[in-house]
Amino acid sequence: MRENIYEKKYIDLHVHSTASDGTYTPSEVTEYAKEKGLYAFALTDHDTVDGIEEAMKAAGNSIIVIPGIEISADYNGTDIHILGLNIDYKNEEFLAQINECKRLRAERNKKMIQKMNALGFPITEDIVNERYGRDSSVTRAHFARYLLDEGFVSTKEEAFEKYLNKGGPCYVSRVQMTPEHAVKIILKAGGHPVLAHPLLYKLEKDKVTELIDYLKGLGLKGLEALYSRNTAEDDEFLAGAAKSFGLFVTGGSDFHGSNKPDIDLGVGTGNLAIGKELLKNIL
Repeated sequence: MRENIYEKKYIDLHVHSTASDGTYTPSEVTEYAKEKGLYAFALTDHDTVDGIEEAMKAAGNSIIVIPGIEISADYNGTDIHILGLNIDYKNEEFLAQINECKRLRAERNKKMIQKMNALGFPITEDIVNERYGRDSSVTRAHFARYLLDEGFVSTKEEAFEKYLNKGGPCYVSRVQMTPEHAVKIILKAGGHPVLAHPLLYKLEKDKVTELIDYLKGLGLKGLEALYSRNTAEDDEFLAGAAKSFGLFVTGGSDFHGSNKPDIDLGVGTGNLAIGKELLKNIL
């Protein structure tokens, strides 16, 4: 008997796989989402859409996979993230822009490897590729995993604090898109640009409001008001901001598998419950 997905109630619109810095392959994420009883999820890997095809093939008729992406952009020196939901992930112009992002990320990674070598860490591009896959969008999380796996640090948090965070000896800044460009290419690909986890950028709430206002002027459509690390007060603040600016609300766990072990698919840290009615804004 075919499973009736329409009886399911919940979704997750912020999910990562091994195509970027998650630890589940796109197929594994999809199977796990089925096990969790989700109606739909969005695969939103960092600066890449490489995992979407695999996830969609694994979905069958049991779950809806929404093609997405999470694009990093520079906002006055702050790294912000723009989700693109329900994008045309085969759009040639969009792919050209994303491939340029991947090229710039690869250049940054080479420089980080050189800095790690200078400190005596025997990491190479080949090691990174063999361990994490040549099709993965390698991020600082992969380098943190390497340092942990090799016993140079006791936790991934220590890896970031000692070596990989801004100001650390292995940190390398990278060329990022402007928010305007990120929003523009998502819209051109038929997607819906959404500001991811607005309260993670260490901005005061009045500055968050300024950011939302700025992005709204660029064409932002939604706000990730429901998020794993939000408090109830955070949810209320962001829902109010979305209403004030005429933006729709989305929600997501930011699931990364064992790279964020306290965050589970669909439920975040345990209290997240995103109703499927929110899909009306993006499908």
